[in-house]
Amino acid sequence: MKIKWLNKQPKEQKGVSWGVPWPKGTLAREESLSLKDSSNKHIPVQSWPMAFWPDGSVKWTGHAAVMAGDSDTYELSSGKENAINQSSSFVNETDDVIEVDTGKLIFTINKKGNCIIESVKREGKTVAEAGRLIARKEERTHEQGIKTIKEITLQSTIKQVEIEQSGQVRTVIKVDGIHQSLFGNETLLPFVIRFYFYRNTTSIRAVYTLFYDGQPEEDYIKGVGLEFAVPLAGEAFNRHVRFVGDEGIYSEPAQLLLTRRHRNAEGLYDKQIKGEVVNLTEEDHGPLLEHATQNAIWNDFKMTQDSADHYRIVKRTGEEHSWIESTHGTRAKGLIYVGGRDNGVAVGVKDFWQKQPSSLEVNDLSNSIAKLTVWLWSPDAEAMDFRHYNKDTHVISAYEGFDEMRATPYGISNTSEVMFHFFANSPSNEELMERTSELQSPLLLVCEPEYYYNTKALGIWSLPDRSTPIKAMLEEQLDEAFHFYKNEIEQRRWYGFWHYGDVMHTYDPVRHQWRYDLGGFAWQNTELVPNIWLWYSFLRSGREDVFIMAEAMTRHTSEVDCYHFGEYKGLGSRHNVVHWGCGCKEARISMAGLHKYYYFLTTDERTRDLLSEVRDADQAIATLDPMREFYPNDQYETHARVGPDWAAFCSNWFSEWERTENLAYKEKIISGIETLKKLPLRLLSGPTFGYDPDTSTLLHMGEDGVGAYHMVIAFGGPQAWMDIAGSIEDPEWEEMLAEFGEFYVLTNEEKIKRSNGVLHDKQFSLPMLAAGMVAYAAAKKKDSRLARKAWELLLNEEISEMVLPIKSQKLHAWRELEEIPSITTNTTSQWCLNTIVSLELIGESLLDKEFQESVTLTRKCLNE
Repeated sequence: MKIKWLNKQPKEQKGVSWGVPWPKGTLAREESLSLKDSSNKHIPVQSWPMAFWPDGSVKWTGHAAVMAGDSDTYELSSGKENAINQSSSFVNETDDVIEVDTGKLIFTINKKGNCIIESVKREGKTVAEAGRLIARKEERTHEQGIKTIKEITLQSTIKQVEIEQSGQVRTVIKVDGIHQSLFGNETLLPFVIRFYFYRNTTSIRAVYTLFYDGQPEEDYIKGVGLEFAVPLAGEAFNRHVRFVGDEGIYSEPAQLLLTRRHRNAEGLYDKQIKGEVVNLTEEDHGPLLEHATQNAIWNDFKMTQDSADHYRIVKRTGEEHSWIESTHGTRAKGLIYVGGRDNGVAVGVKDFWQKQPSSLEVNDLSNSIAKLTVWLWSPDAEAMDFRHYNKDTHVISAYEGFDEMRATPYGISNTSEVMFHFFANSPSNEELMERTSELQSPLLLVCEPEYYYNTKALGIWSLPDRSTPIKAMLEEQLDEAFHFYKNEIEQRRWYGFWHYGDVMHTYDPVRHQWRYDLGGFAWQNTELVPNIWLWYSFLRSGREDVFIMAEAMTRHTSEVDCYHFGEYKGLGSRHNVVHWGCGCKEARISMAGLHKYYYFLTTDERTRDLLSEVRDADQAIATLDPMREFYPNDQYETHARVGPDWAAFCSNWFSEWERTENLAYKEKIISGIETLKKLPLRLLSGPTFGYDPDTSTLLHMGEDGVGAYHMVIAFGGPQAWMDIAGSIEDPEWEEMLAEFGEFYVLTNEEKIKRSNGVLHDKQFSLPMLAAGMVAYAAAKKKDSRLARKAWELLLNEEISEMVLPIKSQKLHAWRELEEIPSITTNTTSQWCLNTIVSLELIGESLLDKEFQESVTLTRKCLNE
């Protein structure tokens, strides 16, 4: 198997992890894997299974290797002769600490207490120590009309430390804990932080997940970050701080050599500003030394990214003195270096400006030990405000889900990535820029789109095909849809710690603004599964910009839009002005099928946690019936619609089954399918059922239940069910899927006749959403008439509500903008997703003359 760099290649030896799929029956679990570069040189690789096919063969493998980008492509091959000693470890555990010796660093992690990182040593020297997580909270009180704000500092308290993976190439350490006040017993903000170590490297990656468990009216989080101590040696003029700004390095020492009498400092000032160590002796540089050491010593430096378009760098001589502005910029790349005469530390934050407000700070630069702090939420910004936007709900006017006020952030989370680099000597600016570039661009090995496609390991989707004018037109529209949203994220500045990765739901062409303030029309929150559209777009194209957008959406929607503990654990919040604001808390928002692509492609353990977290999400509806408004007092404990509820449960169960081979979750899927098989209308039954969470059983309520069939198919249900069909090999289940697709486009008379008067057109709204299912039916039945109907759903504007061609227009409002007045993310996501699926299943039907003559829009698009 050939693999290649997504785009960015490391210039030095770097630890990389990635995942690859295997066709069914290709890789046995006892087989080992080897990795060779383009010159046929073996590279040590650590491998592990991530998922399995039903026949027991391996479906996905994860890999880790240390390599430089001296080869464009690599070959991954299987065979017992390639066996590598996977048990060879570089970890040592005692009762109190875990020590990881990469060969270049010795990293010691505590197993209890407040300090997570005990020490980091390089070449026998301690280069960092006392690493902990910190947070600040505002305590607000009102007495006699006077508002008082008191700031409380919290620090990490370790609850559990676990060696998650220990191999010859990569080690993963997971630390669970909570923040606790320095004085008192107040605890707040649970966390999980993972450290990734690779043999013979001097960099460490950390993936940090922060959970919110506070009360919005009381707990205003003022800052969240990581701090550690950096021992420094040498004179003040040989202690440096460097920030990576917009395009390059901003560098300053703690004490300048520049003085009024020594402007060029005998040629040494230029070296100093570049971050190089300078040697001044009394004998050779007496006058310069005397003057330079009288300069102010700048003890503290800070870079703060306070918006997506602005950062500033400030410094001060001490806590009792004012901050002095150094410079301003737009979008900092988010890396700081602090070093002395010998060793130094650089820390970089992924998506630093995108997830603002953030800052990088160093204090006590003149002391023997400086303090370096990475603020993921800068204390210079306003405190996090988790309150809802209004005291009322707006169900009728603004499409909010329920009259119930369930706008709570309790149980949501946010994940950030931080890289630590430890140097024995002062690095060059070029080296720091390279480290920054590796952090901000995905450093990932991927397969060719054709290989992903041929494995059939991620459902049904098509490869790009521009072989005919109409196919080329469709591919162009798919590209235009992605480009519009990519540009819209930038134009509308959809950035920020709690926002980055999400997009808006519906556009308002009158205000030339998205409906950011109108109930259920604001943030998208996975509604109509844009995640799957983006991941299919990446798999079929291999494009880095698509991956970046899909990754950001996955990180956001799987963390911020979902609940990880508390009353709504396993569920997510429907679209709203505030991400966690809607009264609807449902399994469709958190389902595994939205996020598993990222796990399989990157091996990210945090995403694996999230997939496991939702395996029993159906238990959550025992106390929160999704149909409570319609069935408040019937005989059933709770209810589940065949879609999106049961479809989401199937996605979750399928993820658990393929990853762990736990047959109990397969049986849950099979049990539901068998229940549907026995009903007169099979998958068209319901669409609402009673539900028993204890047994995960659908309970038939008859064929006149509340609900509409577009809800069955709009939220990733077809993608989950088609994926499942590829694994369980049940012809009747495939027939049921085809039956559903065909039924959607029957005439009203045919619907009534086939269902004995039970089903009719009004239950089957928004037919474009069914195009993929209709295409599935057409392919299974080899029915050209159905294929034409599927394409008409997509290409007839009156049916699809998708205005083609996709083309933005410029206008002048409060500033120059580009807009598509009719755009909605619901329609765009589903049109793109169904087009990608239909191109695979019935793409050849586009060549049919009768079809081309019947759809006038096709000619319109081609002409334009």
